[in-house]
Amino acid sequence: MSVSQSEERRPVAVAGVSMRELLASCAAADAVSRPPRAPEPMAPPVEQDRKAA
Repeated sequence: MSVSQSEERRPVAVAGVSMRELLASCAAADAVSRPPRAPEPMAPPVEQDRKAA
């Protein structure tokens, strides 16, 4: 039994997603998969010298 040429070809999958959407979804998944960053330490307030008026 011979296989015809049309049966030999495999269907080509074509994604309906643009590269921009794919990259955006990857960036979003990366952002939500990381734990939140700890807040940066704040410098203590600097006291200014007050001159008596």
